[in-house]
Formats: sequence, C-alpha cells, structure tokens
Amino acid sequence: MGLKQLLMPAISARLLSRERLLQQRARAERTRQAKGLGHQVHYFHQADDPYSALAAQCLAKLVGRYDIELLAHVVSPPPDDAAPQREHLVAWSRKDAHLLARHAGLDFPRAGGQPAAQAVAEANRLLVAAVDTGRFVGAAAALSTALWSDPPDMISGPGLGLAPADPAATARHLSASDALRRELGHYLGATFFYAGEWYWGVDRLRHLEQRLQDLGALRAGADKHVLLPLEPDLDTAAVLASPPTIDFFLSLRSPYTAIAAPRVFELGRLTGAQVRLRYVLPMVMRGLPVPRIKRSYIAMDAAREAYVRGTPFGRINDPLGRPTERGMALIPLAERLGLGQRYVLSFLQGVWAEGIDAGRDSGLRRIAERAGLSWSDALKAIDDSAWRQTAEDNRTALFALGLWGVPSFAVGDTAVWGQDRLWAIREALMNTPAPASIAPSFTSSS
Repeated sequence: MGLKQLLMPAISARLLSRERLLQQRARAERTRQAKGLGHQVHYFHQADDPYSALAAQCLAKLVGRYDIELLAHVVSPPPDDAAPQREHLVAWSRKDAHLLARHAGLDFPRAGGQPAAQAVAEANRLLVAAVDTGRFVGAAAALSTALWSDPPDMISGPGLGLAPADPAATARHLSASDALRRELGHYLGATFFYAGEWYWGVDRLRHLEQRLQDLGALRAGADKHVLLPLEPDLDTAAVLASPPTIDFFLSLRSPYTAIAAPRVFELGRLTGAQVRLRYVLPMVMRGLPVPRIKRSYIAMDAAREAYVRGTPFGRINDPLGRPTERGMALIPLAERLGLGQRYVLSFLQGVWAEGIDAGRDSGLRRIAERAGLSWSDALKAIDDSAWRQTAEDNRTALFALGLWGVPSFAVGDTAVWGQDRLWAIREALMNTPAPASIAPSFTSSS
C-alpha cells in the first residue's frame, strides 16, 4: 500500500468530519466577536448566470430575516478549467434553473438562449452602481428579472434610481471581485461566503440559514423555517401500476454518487421502478479538468450534504484510475447475478466512507464478497474489458440528454443532474400516467 493510500483515509476523515466543521465555525465566531464585527455575508453575483437570477430573488428575504450585512460582489463567469463543456453547462443551467424555480416558487422565465452580451454589459454597469450606492438587494432582483425575461426587457438606470458605473470602473470591480472569490476559495456565481464556509446557489441557503440561526442572528419575530428546506425523499411505499425505468448515470469516483445511490435505489424499491445502472468513467479520466479549488469545495459540500442525509461519508480512499477501472469491471458480473445495486453500494461505501483501497486485491475482495460476489469470479471479470464499451455507450447516452456529469437520472422525458434533484425524478415517477386498460374483445358467430 502506498503512503498516500495509507494516510488519505485518516486525513480525509479528520478534514471532513462534522466535529472539525463545528470547531471551525466556533473559532470563526470567537474571532468575529473579538473584532466586534457583525455577521458579514459575502454574495457573488454573475449577471448571466441563471442560478444567480434565482439567488437574487432570495436576498431581500435573507436580509429581512437575519441580522446580517450583505457584501455584494459582481463577478465574471467561472474560468475554463472550472467549467468544462462550457456550452453544455450554460444550456443546462438555464433548463435546471427553470425546473428549480417552478419547484421552489421562484421565477425564471427564460429556458431558451442567453441574454445578449450588450445587455449583460449594461446589467453589470448597473449592478456595480447598485453595489457602490448600497442598493444592490433590490436592484439585483429587478435587473435579473428584466435581463432573463423573454424577450429581454432591460430596466434603465433612472428607473432604478441608478446612474450606470462607467465601463472602466465596472471592469475594475469585476476583476477585484473575481480575485476575492478565488482567494476565498470558489469559482462560481450565485455563491455565498460566511466566516470560512461556502454555500452555492439557493439549494444550499438552508445550510447558511441554519448556521445563522444557531448563532442567534434570526431577527425578532422571524419564524425559524428556512426559505428552501431540505427536500425529503420518499419514505413510504407508493407502488405504481407500471412504473418506468429510472436510468441512473453514476461514477464510482463521484462523492455525490455515493450520497445519491442508496436514495435512488430506495426510491426504486418503494415505487417498484427498475433502476438501470448506467456507469461512466469519471470526468478526470475522460480528460475533463477538475481544478483543486473545485475538488476542495465538492468534498466539503458533499460531506455537509451527506451529514444531513444521514449517509456515512468522509473516510476516503480516492479510487482514481486503476481502482475505479477494477471496480467498474465487476459491475456486469454483479448485474448478471442480480447483485448490481448491492455491489455498487458496497463499493461506494467502501471508498467514500470506510477508506478501503479498491486498487488492492484485499480491498476489492472485501467490497465484492460482502456484496455476494465470489472472489474467483471477480478475478476473471477484472480481466474482461467489455465494460469499457458499455461505459462509453452510457457516456454517449448521457451527452444525448444534454448532460455530462454524475449523478444524473432520467425517467421518460425528465432528465436531471445532481443528488439534490432526485425530487424531480420522484415527481416524474408519480406523475407517469397508468397504461390505458385494454378492453376485452368479443367474437360473434352467426
């Protein structure tokens, strides 16, 4: 066993533990109090980002409910290395924001194209002016609604009581905001930063709100319900007459897949829907970059999400490369034996929660045998490379849905990406019409 594989589980278990996160929060609070500072929340807004348009609609309620100082920063799109398949990302963001807005009671009318570059530039000048004059909260929501309307209906500066910042000042603001975002450790718009911790998009506002409530920052008279609470999974049987298949696109190296897998399998069990395993190679093994800053946020966020879902996570032995390939080679064998789900769960729990080195025979054997596989059969399967073509076929199918990352799910015409979109698959299952009954036919004789 290499030194990295030996040390990684213990180090990650400490770095991603709930105890360490709470200790960090406590230290940040002591520092804040010692300096006599208020609760300062940094918000990074990207004008042409659909998720920023949704976040902007929540700002007024956020500052109205909590005793916080919102420090707004207008930013540029993420750098290329943090946004692989940018064209796909932009298109998917619009579609996903439209879906999320309907679900969360927000507004995102444009599922078509991006706003024109000139309109975005004008919006940035007004947003920077709003920051400079302390009017960002109201202006950001109004500008986002106007910019993303279909067709766009840009609000004029005078209509907002603003004189647009000049282009040079706007460029300086964006450059400084981009640098601050990078320095603090993120790369996206629609992001909130509070005392050492990041929260991306409206999906993660509940974590920030709960933290602020724990610190006593909830304003007098405000109720304790968060704006967008955790979406519960189905927990009682709802067997459907003829449930469609759930296509589950997964990667053994994806921490979010580790969180989603037990939940989607349980959804299938409760509804009677078959869950089809559509395994793909990890992004980095497909040549897509995943920069360090992105990996760090994903690990922290996944640990936070796993905690609220009650999913074991954090003692990691990264299966990049050979461990993932060996693991994927056993999926066809497990499926032939009717043990596909048990094996996938065993592998994901092994590498993401138990620190098992799947690159070693002893580690993979433990994973395989507790799922019900024979090690002698597993050794033969490891040498069979047929899984590679299946993985490539699955990748092609994933791209055909307009997606490229995992975990992703598809039911009928509904396709979503992310462990926090499983509610959309549940809704698609529950709203699937039952097959029309076939009237009996009668033959008459004379």
